[in-house]
Amino acid sequence: MREKRRGIRRGRRPPGGDPRGGPPRAAPRRRGERPEAHIRDMPAPRSVKGMIAPSFGRIFAWPYRFGLAGLYRMGVRPWQLTLLSLAGNVIVGWLLLTGRRLLPGLLLAPAGMLDIFDGGVARLRGEASRGGAFLDSVLDRASDVIVFGCLFWSLAGQGDRTTALLTLVALVASFLVSFVRAEAEALGLTLTEGLVQRLERYVALMIGLIAPGMLRPVMALLAALGLVTAAQRLWSAWRGAAARR
Repeated sequence: MREKRRGIRRGRRPPGGDPRGGPPRAAPRRRGERPEAHIRDMPAPRSVKGMIAPSFGRIFAWPYRFGLAGLYRMGVRPWQLTLLSLAGNVIVGWLLLTGRRLLPGLLLAPAGMLDIFDGGVARLRGEASRGGAFLDSVLDRASDVIVFGCLFWSLAGQGDRTTALLTLVALVASFLVSFVRAEAEALGLTLTEGLVQRLERYVALMIGLIAPGMLRPVMALLAALGLVTAAQRLWSAWRGAAARR
């Protein structure tokens, strides 16, 4: 016992042990090393309003956590996911110009999933910023232009002017929804409501491209509900601005 106490006083300690005789200390984390990610500790999808977004968040909460944990462990950066999503939409647009419908409809799924995960990875890694949110929003609008613009061009070239016009209206409506929200945020207002948002547009467009004969009804629905969503946000922004006077 004396020898043990004498060794401790001289600064000697058992390997991995505490000099006071306590349990072994955890090894210090190396610089740049990421903490271990557990699926149960992953955040759930962000709460977003819309027709199907709330149900999507409840049904796919655990698959979302599983994918988020995998991307985090792989060391994927949020800007990489954003650029991959843009690249996927570029491929979808090119396939639409060639007259194909089924394959680009299927490829919209991974492109949309990448767009969903980039914000979650940014928040998990502590890299969320206004600059990143701005870049993500701009590239989202660019993706909409690419996909809907290429679809419009393809339909117009095939002589389907009615569906082409509906596609153009749906694109304009999506821009109106984003424009109203941006102008409201410039006034200090927060707008999250809306029947048709980005998730709903992706899912509806996938159905329209994959299911035979469904493209025209889907585009008509997107055009109509998109205009309703823009009007809904415009009214909400008007009331919020009037209340702050």
